[in-house]
Amino acid sequence: MEELEYKATYHAINERRCVFEKTINARRCSCKQAARFCLADREGVACKSDAGNEMCTELLDTLRRNARFSLHLTHADGPLPHAKEIRVQLGGLLGLQQLIDPDCNDCDRVDNIYALAKATFARYVRLQDLPLERIMQAIVSFQGRRKSSRPIKPSS
Repeated sequence: MEELEYKATYHAINERRCVFEKTINARRCSCKQAARFCLADREGVACKSDAGNEMCTELLDTLRRNARFSLHLTHADGPLPHAKEIRVQLGGLLGLQQLIDPDCNDCDRVDNIYALAKATFARYVRLQDLPLERIMQAIVSFQGRRKSSRPIKPSS
């Protein structure tokens, strides 16, 4: 399947793309409003909730804007390169989770992004009121997967 055909088909079947799709596909987060689907040999994630999608979009945009300096970027108006996007998405969600539930048991993953977003908006009505310095620390300190060092096999 050509890449342009794939993207056209993806957008045709996924009317409401989950903005946290990368971190869900990385298996580090899940969401009660997420609907997974397969297209060709790839996985996609749709959002089942209009309100949830708007809430998550506003949250992710806030995280991106505020992470610019920490990630040494001049602008962050849309999706970032993959590694930085994962860092903002997962590091930001983990930072929010620490704010909302300081005693969380499993602090290296988020079980329900939608519930976390709702709790964030309930506690901080305006996202400008978030303690962004703490969330940015979580983004900066987030370490993605390390590349495995595989031994090189000698050719026969």
